[in-house]
Amino acid sequence: MMDPLEEENKKMKRLRFLVDLTQAILMQSDLTMAEALNLMETTKKAVLKLFPDKEDVYDLIYTPRFKRIIAERFTIPRTLFGRN
Repeated sequence: MMDPLEEENKKMKRLRFLVDLTQAILMQSDLTMAEALNLMETTKKAVLKLFPDKEDVYDLIYTPRFKRIIAERFTIPRTLFGRN
C-alpha cells in the first residue's frame, strides 16, 4: 500500500501531465472546434477521476485556461464563448 502523501504526489504529477498535454495539443494541433471542445471535456473527466470532489477547483482554474486557448485558436470573441 502506498503512503498517502506519495499517492497524492503521484496524482498531482498525473494532473500536471494531463493539463500540460491538453494545452500543447490545443495550441499546436490542427483540431477542429468540436475536437478541441471534446478534448477539453475528456481531460476534465480524466482529472475528475483522480480528484472526484474537486470539480469546482477544476472549473475555476483549468476550464478558463482551455477556453482561452480555444478562443485564441479559433478567433472567437470572449463574449461569445462565455466568461470562463
